[in-house]
Amino acid sequence: MHSSALVKIFMLVIVTFSYTFADVKKGQKRYIKVCKECHGDGAKGAAMKTQDEWEALFSDDGEAIIQRHDKTGAKSFFNSPKFLKYAPHLKDFLYEYGSDSGNIPAC
Repeated sequence: MHSSALVKIFMLVIVTFSYTFADVKKGQKRYIKVCKECHGDGAKGAAMKTQDEWEALFSDDGEAIIQRHDKTGAKSFFNSPKFLKYAPHLKDFLYEYGSDSGNIPAC
């Protein structure tokens, strides 16, 4: 097996493993640092989508949400290893407080 294939497999394992241990509070902190400037506070930002819509945006390693931010000031974050690291947490935060969740974050 080529080293590039091993690296891809390793990254997939890391992403899958990190989704298992996602943390809503970490996602909230990352939202405040990266998303608040454009999307408003956490309650407003998370309510932009339903839980199913957030799930879809973060499926396939977040490809849809990465594409949506391709021409924004946040492009560098969404195309970086930091996004892969924080995506599970960010997804959990946005999902937890999606428009159909009935939950409101305190941020």
